[in-house]
Amino acid sequence: MKQRMIGWLVVALLQTPTLWAQQISYPETPRVPVVDHYHGVLVPDPYRWLEDLDSEQTRRWIEAQNTLTFAYLDSIPQRAWIRQRLRELWNYPRYGVPQKEGGRYFFFKNDGLQDQSVLYVQEGRDGAPRVLIDPNTFSEDGTIALATLAISPDGRYVVYGLSEAGSDWRTFRIREVETGKDLPETLRWIKFSGAAWLPDNSGFFYSRYPEPTDDTLAAANRNQKLYFHRLGTDQSQDVLIYERPDDPELGFSAEVTRDGQYLILTVWKGTDTRNRLYYKDLNQPDAPVVRLLDDFDARYEFVGNTGTTFFLLTNLEAPNGRLIAIDITRPERANWRTIIPESKAVIQSVTLAGGRFVVRALEDVKTRLTVHALDGTLLDTIALPTLGSVSSVSGRPDDSELFFSFTSFTYPTTIFRHDLETGRTTVFHAPEIDFDPDPYEVRQVFYQSKDGTRIPMFLVHRKGLVRDGTHPVYLYGYGGFNISLTPSFNPSNLVWLELGGIYAVANLRGGGEYGEAWHRAGMLENKQNVFDDFIAAAEYLIREGYTSPHRLAIGGASNGGLLTGAVLTQRPELFGAVIVQVGVLDMLRYHRFTIGWAWVPEYGSPENPEHFRFLYAYSPLHNVRLHRCYPPTLIMTADHDDRVVPAHSYKFAATLQRAQGCARPILLRVETRAGHGGGIPTRKRIEMEADKWAFLVRMLDLSRIETMR
Repeated sequence: MKQRMIGWLVVALLQTPTLWAQQISYPETPRVPVVDHYHGVLVPDPYRWLEDLDSEQTRRWIEAQNTLTFAYLDSIPQRAWIRQRLRELWNYPRYGVPQKEGGRYFFFKNDGLQDQSVLYVQEGRDGAPRVLIDPNTFSEDGTIALATLAISPDGRYVVYGLSEAGSDWRTFRIREVETGKDLPETLRWIKFSGAAWLPDNSGFFYSRYPEPTDDTLAAANRNQKLYFHRLGTDQSQDVLIYERPDDPELGFSAEVTRDGQYLILTVWKGTDTRNRLYYKDLNQPDAPVVRLLDDFDARYEFVGNTGTTFFLLTNLEAPNGRLIAIDITRPERANWRTIIPESKAVIQSVTLAGGRFVVRALEDVKTRLTVHALDGTLLDTIALPTLGSVSSVSGRPDDSELFFSFTSFTYPTTIFRHDLETGRTTVFHAPEIDFDPDPYEVRQVFYQSKDGTRIPMFLVHRKGLVRDGTHPVYLYGYGGFNISLTPSFNPSNLVWLELGGIYAVANLRGGGEYGEAWHRAGMLENKQNVFDDFIAAAEYLIREGYTSPHRLAIGGASNGGLLTGAVLTQRPELFGAVIVQVGVLDMLRYHRFTIGWAWVPEYGSPENPEHFRFLYAYSPLHNVRLHRCYPPTLIMTADHDDRVVPAHSYKFAATLQRAQGCARPILLRVETRAGHGGGIPTRKRIEMEADKWAFLVRMLDLSRIETMR
């Protein structure tokens, strides 16, 4: 009866949405007198009980929040059209970049509305593709995803990792390609690891954590170890290759060189962009692990080798990246050689293919793809279709065939084949989608942040747009972890364009758009720069006549959820609506859950007095003020998110609902059997996107726009 009354009340008040928040009763959220002491500061945490994710009290509270939220969203008339249009736009074949091993081509394909993409294999370039692994058969609700793939050098076997309900935990299986049958063994408790095959296909290296003794979704993950698994044996017989009990926060990523000579260990610590690089000679029994680069002074990415010469991409003394060569028989820094020097362009990746280096770099957040000889000489620049991004490159050192994917905001991801010998580029797979890009344009603008820094921003909108301040804008940002927001295609954003909206992406400091210096300008004590950059983007859009505050919505996910959570508390009057997805919102306790400790190099630690000062200053949860008027906010999370645990969103929603000082809704949407974002079934993703756009249609009053269908 109570649920029916809530639904009726929402329907009735939709006719007068400004009264809705005043008359609706949010679910009761008890406040418990919990207080923490941080360096002489008392910090209340009254909703600490919501961190107990599986308690009956928490589950009842989530159910009540979802009942309220879905009653509101279901009653938005345009939601049905948005959902249907999303299904139409999503329903087109999508391909991944092929990987070639043993004369076979392996690639992912989604027919359109399949919940999970399917792995195909074909014999040679002209062979008929056949299904090798279809994760859609693993569960009725489509929530088991194929999340890891490693193909043996002869193309005979594949290691594949399964993720259930969006979890970061992986279960490894091995499938024989010829028969399509799995070997008997199953490997568990794997997270943040690939698989590296020996050249004789007898087995592979991988990393795993100890089996958790506490809650597998919230318990901290430490003490990762590197193992070797031999085919046909039980996981209990796997051989421990390397561990570091002296530093339980170290993690290990393994790679075997193409010549089979060396095992390469990338040793990482949390999300710090710096790492160590070790190796082991596989041709010498019981060879030790050699700590080639152990100073933890820069990023070192193994590209390939010719004998004892290792080629590495590094940002040591080169924030934008350079390619160097180290002869491991003479590893002293004085003997290092620079192959491709640092330039204005930021090197994102280097692929050793066909006896050449293929360099993917960013120039003002747009991809440049070049080909170089082994001595670094520029041989070719691969022409790209338009302003956009190359998101993946695939090639072999001994094969002139190269594949890459290209995408932009209105250009669906297309797979290209490039012949390194002839320099010819051809389309390998091009999608056909029910969308006409001709009425729209993509522009890049630059604006000044609070401290005068020049920030780039992409704008996508209808051609001939008149800047009269009336257009709805969805401004998206991230700003962290050295991640670059480059032009990319998302069918969901097309709905926003068709509704007459402007889609804006701000390239904030903290990302990698301009190299490591840009990243460091937005981390630790500089994190406020990220928020200032985003606020300045909003002010630019208003000042230049694209929109006005009541027509401006902002959105972000994960670290981007932190971004939107922070700026809504700092400048609530600037926005007409806010989307906070799977956000890091409690900056004083984030490091206590799952892999949260690994973000300390990026954010800082509240245990450090200096770090506590700036964390507390911007932490969204701790900067909500009672009776202040906050913009309409939709907080979105998932109950199986074991990267940014949903307690962040639960506590933030409870705090914001209690504090709201005006008639604007604060809604919490909790997706079930989903995680941080990876592996979400297509059907769930469409529902989530439909709810997001429907919320913005209501809050920004898009129903009056003539382009609304």
